[in-house]
Amino acid sequence: MLTNRKDEDRKGKIQLVNAIGFFEKMRKSLGNKRNRISEAQIDEITAICGKLQEGKFSKVFDNDDFGFERITVERPLRLRFDITEETLAVLQEGKGFQALATSRKKGESGSKEIEAGKALQAKLLEVLRAHLGRQWRDAAKFTKEIKALFKKGDMKLDAKILKLLVTGLGQRDEKAEIVQDKNGNPTPDATLRDNENVPLKENIQEYFTREVLPHVPDAWIDESKTVRGYEIPFTRHFYTYTPPRKLEEIEAEIRTLETEIITLLREVAA
Repeated sequence: MLTNRKDEDRKGKIQLVNAIGFFEKMRKSLGNKRNRISEAQIDEITAICGKLQEGKFSKVFDNDDFGFERITVERPLRLRFDITEETLAVLQEGKGFQALATSRKKGESGSKEIEAGKALQAKLLEVLRAHLGRQWRDAAKFTKEIKALFKKGDMKLDAKILKLLVTGLGQRDEKAEIVQDKNGNPTPDATLRDNENVPLKENIQEYFTREVLPHVPDAWIDESKTVRGYEIPFTRHFYTYTPPRKLEEIEAEIRTLETEIITLLREVAA
């Protein structure tokens, strides 16, 4: 149960009242409801809510105690580029590569477009196979040199084809150089993206420096994706440890049950 009245005494405060502690088991369930609170208990709970005091069933917190900033932690994309039969197979299986030899047109114009696409596919593979074994660990260097290789093969790479080659030949490699965008900023790797919940009462940068950077020093925060949220963990604040029953009690109960079972079996067999 949560109360948050707006009078001056309660400004910025949240009171949690553990109403569950007042529940009594019903002898007969009413639909899906198996618990009830008596009128006297309702009056007691109402009184607790009005006092704004700590107690067995009540705890008072600041609003910010339950708030957090969910930050998005990014890590840079690092790609290695290999020209091997394996990477060429991946390239050919890609949807983009296969789409080169398709057409939405019908009739003769569509057939011509498909044939032109197949010729383009064949030319791409021909040039790449002429350089089997080449490898790059720098995306910028790969882009520059792959364009030069195709230029020597009398073929100019447009942005679409270059993207196909990056996707088909590129493989994630922690030892590779960071892939940068056109502005020189690191490109985030979506597969390494993570989120952290930073308590509102804690400085985000201090938390990030202490909890994240020691493990992934190349990470950064995408501040445009930061959102605020609130979570009220009732169980955490009102949990009471209940020790397990003593072993002697459990053994005695088992022996009693065994005796009852044997007695019943004898009555059935008689």
